[in-house]
Amino acid sequence: MDRDGLADFLVRRREALQPSDVGLSPGPRRRAAGLRREEVAQLATMSTDYYTRLEQRRGPQPSPQMLASLARALRLTADERDYLYRVAGHSAPDRVAVTDYVAPGLLRIFDRLADTPALIFNVLGETLVQNEPARALLGDPSHFAGPERSSFYRWFSRPEQERRAYPPADHDRQSRAQVASLRVAYGLLGPASRAGEMVRDLILRSPEFARLWEAQEVARRFEDHKTLIHPRIGPVEVDCQVLFTEDESQALLVLTAAPRSESESKLRLLTVLGTQEFSA
Repeated sequence: MDRDGLADFLVRRREALQPSDVGLSPGPRRRAAGLRREEVAQLATMSTDYYTRLEQRRGPQPSPQMLASLARALRLTADERDYLYRVAGHSAPDRVAVTDYVAPGLLRIFDRLADTPALIFNVLGETLVQNEPARALLGDPSHFAGPERSSFYRWFSRPEQERRAYPPADHDRQSRAQVASLRVAYGLLGPASRAGEMVRDLILRSPEFARLWEAQEVARRFEDHKTLIHPRIGPVEVDCQVLFTEDESQALLVLTAAPRSESESKLRLLTVLGTQEFSA
């Protein structure tokens, strides 16, 4: 671990960013150039003390998971991310591997989508970041661990919970789409990958999955229009727009409702109320 190299790199990358670059308000009395340490820590979901110790050339060696969070918070390019890993004493991750690193180009667009549900996920269907409207509409999957981080996996391993967000008439179509998307990941990452582990587990766990897997459908499918069922405000009709990275390993999903529709009003209500409990 090159403590000096790591500290200098973190400081320079932090100073090169402005709050607007990461979706933050500048706020009053900002004297220092770039982001504050506490802002980077917030974006990377770590304590300010931990991040400060990294910049001060002390503290423990950061884990690969922590470095992925820092790379996302500092909007690092793939080359910058690789450098960060190496000065921290780790091998740079395989660029086709599934990590929590998020492509900076997608993040720049995501940061500007504060008033409509938006989220970024990887080829395994794992949500990497989502905004407050998306969290209010779809729930917060950040507490899931292991294979259950994948929405593909949860669709078959937790059907009672996961399928409540869709009308029953859409379940069969969604099941096919989930399996076809997981087969894309399987083809990209190989049978020895986490995608392969999911497939083998789900074949044993879910007869429905096993039957659909045999159909050999391969596609990343996103309905242009769908109905989602929110537990408090009921059905919400949304249009779906998806933007992929160049290698299609990550995607930005944006959900909007037709102008002046009841669903648009419901989305606006969710944006205002967030995830707090609705009054009776």
